[in-house]
Amino acid sequence: MIGAPGETLMHAMNPAQLEAAEHVHGPMLVLAGAGSGKTRVLTARIAALIDRHGVPPERIFAVTFTNKAAGEMKARIGRLLQRDPTGLWIGTFHSLSARLLRREAELLGFTRQFTIYDEDDRLSLVKRLLDQRGHSTKLFPPRAVTSIISAAKNRMTPPAELIGSSPFDRLAQVSADVYSALGPALRAANAMDFDDLLLHPLSLFREHPDRLRAYQERFRFVLVDEFQDTNRAQYALIRYLGAHGHVFAVGDDDQSIYGWRGADVRNMQEFLRDFDGARMVRLEENYRSTQTVLDAANGVITENSGRIGKTLVTRRLGGEQITLLAAADERDEAEWVVRELQRRSEAGDWGFQDMAVLYRTNAQSRALEEAFRRAGVPYRLVGATSFYDRREVKDLLAYLRLIANPSDDEAFLRAVGVPRRGLGETSVAGLIRAAAGWHKPLLASAAQAEGLTDLRPNVRDAFQKFAQFIERLAGAAGRLAPVEVLEQVIRGIDYEACLHAEGPEGADRWENVRELVAGAAEWSEVVPADGEDGGTPLERFLAEAALLSSTDSVTGREEGVTLMTLHTAKGLEWSVVVLTGLEHGLFPLARAEEQPDGLEEERRLCYVGLTRAKDKLYITWARARRRGGELRPGIPSKFLAALPAAIVEERRTSSLWAPDWSSTAGRRGANGLSARDMASASRMGSRAALRAAQPPPEAEASQDSPRFVKGERVRHRRFGTGTIQGLTGAGRDTKVQVNFDDAEVGVKQLLVAYAGLEREIEGA
Repeated sequence: MIGAPGETLMHAMNPAQLEAAEHVHGPMLVLAGAGSGKTRVLTARIAALIDRHGVPPERIFAVTFTNKAAGEMKARIGRLLQRDPTGLWIGTFHSLSARLLRREAELLGFTRQFTIYDEDDRLSLVKRLLDQRGHSTKLFPPRAVTSIISAAKNRMTPPAELIGSSPFDRLAQVSADVYSALGPALRAANAMDFDDLLLHPLSLFREHPDRLRAYQERFRFVLVDEFQDTNRAQYALIRYLGAHGHVFAVGDDDQSIYGWRGADVRNMQEFLRDFDGARMVRLEENYRSTQTVLDAANGVITENSGRIGKTLVTRRLGGEQITLLAAADERDEAEWVVRELQRRSEAGDWGFQDMAVLYRTNAQSRALEEAFRRAGVPYRLVGATSFYDRREVKDLLAYLRLIANPSDDEAFLRAVGVPRRGLGETSVAGLIRAAAGWHKPLLASAAQAEGLTDLRPNVRDAFQKFAQFIERLAGAAGRLAPVEVLEQVIRGIDYEACLHAEGPEGADRWENVRELVAGAAEWSEVVPADGEDGGTPLERFLAEAALLSSTDSVTGREEGVTLMTLHTAKGLEWSVVVLTGLEHGLFPLARAEEQPDGLEEERRLCYVGLTRAKDKLYITWARARRRGGELRPGIPSKFLAALPAAIVEERRTSSLWAPDWSSTAGRRGANGLSARDMASASRMGSRAALRAAQPPPEAEASQDSPRFVKGERVRHRRFGTGTIQGLTGAGRDTKVQVNFDDAEVGVKQLLVAYAGLEREIEGA
């Protein structure tokens, strides 16, 4: 029998948990809210089936969404039983399917020694099929084709149906053509890709009903964790194996945040329709957060339609109010967050290891990382590479290093391969040998590539064109701001197209490039004639970037503040959570409103972020944020309007440029709209609708038209107010010299395109 620890666990359960854990026969859907103890319920039920009801472990099929979770759950079950549950099938969909397929491979035309192709293997095969079938890999990038095929497989869409679904989309047509050849090619190689691990069991059960009956008899009890994250193929597998009805699904439709990779939240509602007599239990008591945090989360998520519905409650009544911060820009936001967390730590409220800063996109980590490093506050970045260590950032910095220092051979070797230019390892090795013989740097040798007679003419030409491009930019770099040099590099190599050709991952990398431009623009706000230690602006910018990208003693410390994206944070918790960047177009993302159910998934992601906090929740937004190098005005996220006013403490930074979003007038945003007006405009479903409700902001005026005159009074978000003393340049190169009222700031020379200056309104 289950020992004392197990009895204690059962007795400590609330009535809903107990009902779920003691359920035996028939289908049950457990709607498990955030922090409601679902793992305890799952492990207790499996232990009870084995110990109290005599179910052999080998007759239980339990699915988790990570191998780590499977290992932890099996260990907990073992502790409850006080013995190892030998024979229990517990793991991810992919691992359990692979285990099943090893036994049945011959029936599907494979041997039991089949290979499982990883993403690189599949990408290589797709590229080869594109070549074999006469499709250009430049016009139809292999990563994009692979992404389309994978999405079709997850939806169980065959090649013929994919062809018919997008008759005028040439990329989709080519992808369907490759898709039709991919299956036979994999079979010929005795290989399966990750998607096949889900699809082949379905084929097995359709084609061999006797094997289906055998597995249905074998696995009399099927349990699925994180059910809201199942895709169509995974749900089909559960329906096959669980046709006997003994299916126990645990999930939370309010935490379904992986629609972009095939998860279908509709599976939860379909479960109630597909399994006759299905019972539903709601786990609504939260053991993690204060009532204040839950009130915020409930307020946001109730605006989603089509929910099954639940309301989280807790015995932890009260709690600190939620702090809602309005900042000037992303740097102002980051610096305030670091100061506030430092203050709370020094006051003894919580340690840094109990704090987390969450953001919607990886690109947002740049300003935060820099602020933590400048302040010497320990932090650790989880689930992403440090901003300055990301491939695309290092690629572009290599170009800038080479422009600033033509003798930097390491920078040359990195830059010359981005894009490839038809220069392979053999060609570069030939240049290296020649440069060593000539006693010249690689760039100078490339400029004289006509002397490399052992290389093909097209290779010599590619080296020379690359050298000419670098030399042309180097000639202008001394008089340009770093951001201008960077923009010329990006345009010159058409880097945006290069990255987007990589598929969805490339789109994320492009966002990081835009953030690098934003960082260079921020640096370029102040352009002194000479630095204290000399050097061009580009050289000084690179020196600072090198310091930021070098290994720092505080990076990665376990006792540090955790920095991660909201998607990575799912399933975790901290005493203090800071949710940053709550602006329209960033969170929710602008593209979300262009997709079916996109906004609802963004709202679920916000709910996930809010419910990570146990004791204290901070939410921040910025009046302006640099996106792609331009300072753009920020509109408070529509999610903020759903926060109950009574639980929110509204603050703003000391910057004069930061607005006061609070007020007795009804929480007016940076655009002057009240929360009610914002919500109304948001329901119109477009950025245009929000803009239509207000005058066009100054920051969106043409950068090519004259905007300021000598003697005019202006306001800067950090430096405050001042008077323009002079102007130079034109269009995007316009610079202004401003004498600020604050004596400590003094006279600054600013790039108009990036400074975000506003005309001062008299009497404001």
